[in-house]
Amino acid sequence: MMTKMNNNFHNCPFALNNSCAILNLMENTTLTLAEQELIRREKLATLQKSGRDPFVTTTFNKTHKSEDIINNFEKMEGKSASLAGRIVLMRIMGKASFVHILDEFGRIQFYISMNDVGEDAYNEFKKLDLGDIVGISGHVFKTKMGEISVHVQKLELLAKALSPLPDKHSGLKDPELRYRERQVDLIVNSEVRDIFKTRSKTISAIREFFDKDGYLEVETPVLQNLAGGANARPFVTHHNALDMKMFLRIAVELYHKRLIIGGFEKIYEIGRVFRNEGISHKHNPEFTILEYYKAYANRAEMIEVFRELLQFVTQKVKGTLKFEYQGTKLDLSGKWKRMTMLDAVRETSGLDFTKLDAKKAEAEMKKLKLEMPRTKTWGTLLYATFEQTVEKTLIQPTFIIGYPVEIAPLVKKDANDPRLADMAECFICGREMGNTYTEINDPIDQRERFAAQEREREKGDGEAMNMDEDFIKAMSYGMPPTGGQGLGVDRLVMLLANTHSIREVLLFPTMKNK
Repeated sequence: MMTKMNNNFHNCPFALNNSCAILNLMENTTLTLAEQELIRREKLATLQKSGRDPFVTTTFNKTHKSEDIINNFEKMEGKSASLAGRIVLMRIMGKASFVHILDEFGRIQFYISMNDVGEDAYNEFKKLDLGDIVGISGHVFKTKMGEISVHVQKLELLAKALSPLPDKHSGLKDPELRYRERQVDLIVNSEVRDIFKTRSKTISAIREFFDKDGYLEVETPVLQNLAGGANARPFVTHHNALDMKMFLRIAVELYHKRLIIGGFEKIYEIGRVFRNEGISHKHNPEFTILEYYKAYANRAEMIEVFRELLQFVTQKVKGTLKFEYQGTKLDLSGKWKRMTMLDAVRETSGLDFTKLDAKKAEAEMKKLKLEMPRTKTWGTLLYATFEQTVEKTLIQPTFIIGYPVEIAPLVKKDANDPRLADMAECFICGREMGNTYTEINDPIDQRERFAAQEREREKGDGEAMNMDEDFIKAMSYGMPPTGGQGLGVDRLVMLLANTHSIREVLLFPTMKNK
């Protein structure tokens, strides 16, 4: 505890950017990391021997956050405040110092003087390091340079940082290191904290949208006896007590349909799913998905729900439906463009699949030097052409309707063309944002689709689905007509936070061991 401060500092001429201020170098750049850590541990040992172990402290009575003072200075000026945070900058100027501390809501400066707290307490303060966590109490004022600050009356060390923060000039910029040391990334890069605040706002807005519309939020198993609901390779684990192989879920769809069968009519879930696939700026093996289902609805109705959802969330998070993503101006207002996959492929590649069989389609694709799918059917060739020629051109929000049944084994067939499924995908900036379906509710048709998937597995497709007898049994009790939707939450956050890589919106992305 420090002595009562001198109250004659309201007009202090110094500020953080004062050129005559003497910088406390905090981390001696001539020392190795190990040497710096050793010095910090020695400081801790000295504190502990003197009975001032900072790790014994269990609480600190915070009365304000940094933003409370910064945003309400006129009301706070001259009043007492207690704050806590991490030291991120120090300027030692003989008998007085300026320090910046960082809490969850931002940075704020405090001023500490030997004349106020006494020589012993001030000398102890000067032994603090960047990264140390302190609690301060004092009154609010503004320096002559206009810096809103807290004039410290009492300072308490709450936790000692034993590892130094990155050099204040070079910072922490290397992406690989940033993702591995996310806690440090959050400390030194304020824009990263903003990204994850955007993520939190996005998820809250999603929940608000569905809760207001009467949807029931549900939770379904992460450990499953059979991986299903999507074409993907699962992660395999073992349940010791039951002595059985189990899978981390790749989707939540089949459990949601069981709930629709059971009588719930509007449900949604935001949850983690796991797919044993490659890692890229667009893919992470563990990601967050939103799925929602509505009984007595179809793909056409669910398209409108999807559009309204993205517009609601975007307006909540960004305050506008017109914004820029990675240099591209986007407009999410109004109705969104819709095209069939057949029309989109014809306009972009020149191939009219309505006039081609599989053999002719393959020949035409070779002329365009397109990569061939493993299984060459009319539908898989159509989809491969779409992926390689159309997707990248879909910048403004666009729904692509009518997907080949081969890639939509849980979706009803188009009543007018049985080669196609009643499915749509939304694309923004050339990236898939979500899928919309009219769900199969015929157990006989579903069994045939599963059987076709199993044949693909036998041919070597490790992502094809298994026959799910339990789900077929559930459908046999009667499933109402149902519309469904899946949305990649991480990709939506990427859009709203204006980031190029999915790793930027995942607090702890999957990383290879060093």
